Amino acid sequence: MKDKMRMLIAYDGSQCADAALDDLTRAGLPREAEALVLSVADVWLWSTAGDEPVLPATARIYARSWNEEREEAIQAVEEARAMAERASERIKSMFPEWEVHAEASGDSPAWGVIKEADRWKADLVVVGSHGHSAIGRFFLGSVSQKVVTEAHRPVRIARGRPWQKDPIVRIVIGVDGSPDSEAALDAVAKRSWPEGSEARVVAALDNAILTALDWIEFEDEDESAGVHRMIDAAVEKLRAAGLIASPVVKRGDPRRVLVSEAEEWGADSLFVGARGLRRVERFLIGSVSAAVAARAHCSVEVARPSRKDEG
Repeated sequence: MKDKMRMLIAYDGSQCADAALDDLTRAGLPREAEALVLSVADVWLWSTAGDEPVLPATARIYARSWNEEREEAIQAVEEARAMAERASERIKSMFPEWEVHAEASGDSPAWGVIKEADRWKADLVVVGSHGHSAIGRFFLGSVSQKVVTEAHRPVRIARGRPWQKDPIVRIVIGVDGSPDSEAALDAVAKRSWPEGSEARVVAALDNAILTALDWIEFEDEDESAGVHRMIDAAVEKLRAAGLIASPVVKRGDPRRVLVSEAEEWGADSLFVGARGLRRVERFLIGSVSAAVAARAHCSVEVARPSRKDEG
C-alpha cells in the first residue's frame, strides 16, 4: 500500500500552468507527498533511424529531412524537460517535504498526461485550465477537458487566484448520492485544510435526480426527507474532519447551480464526482462534471472512486 499521496502535475510554462502551481497551496494537500511534474511536447518521436517512413519519390521532393524533423522533436522534448525541472524546483520551495520529480515526453498532450498518470498510478492529476508556451500547444481548453473526461484518475483543473490572500479556504462539494460524489466528499474530508476553512455541501436537484434518489434509496420517505438525510450525513462527515460545513439544497440544473453557488460564495475550489447516478443519463461525465470544470471561476476537482486493483 502506498504511504504517500502521489500527484502528477502537468506543466507547460503558461500563465495558467503557473497559476495551477499557486493553487496547490490552497488544495488541502498533505505535508508529505510525492509529485511528478510532466511537460509534454506536442511532437512525434520515432525510436530509431530505421523507423524512417517510406515516402513515394514525388513526396520526397517536398518532404523535410527525416533527421531534421527528428532532431527538432528531440530538442522540443529537451526544452520541455528543462521547463518541468524549473517547475519542480518551484514546487520544492513551496513544499519542502515533498519528493518531487521532473519528466518530459513527446506525445499528444492530453494522452501523454493520461498514459503517464496510469503508469505512475497517480492519486491526483493536476492540470491548468488552458495554456500556451514557446515550444508548442499544451493545455488549451480542449486538452484539459480531454484529461478530465478520459482520465481514469481524479483530476484537478486548477485556476489559481493570486489576489486571494485570505488563509481560509472555501470549498463547494456537489452531492447526488452516487459513489463518485461520495468519493468527492471523501477527498475533501481527508485533506489538511487551514483552521477555520469552510465547506458547503450542495444538492442540486431537478426532477431526474429526485426520481432516481427516491427509487434507489428513499422509496419509503418523501423526497425532501430523503435528500436532507443524505446531505446532513455529508455535512457531519466534514465537520468531523474539522471543517465548518453547511448544507445547501436548491432545485435546478446541477451544472448551473454548482457553478453559481461557487461563484456567489467566492469558493476556492469545487469538488464533483466524475459520474452521477448511473440511471440518470444527464449525470454521466461529459455533462455535469465536464461542464462544471469548463465554466467554474475557481479550481474544480473531479473525483473518481479508488481503483480496487491498486494498493
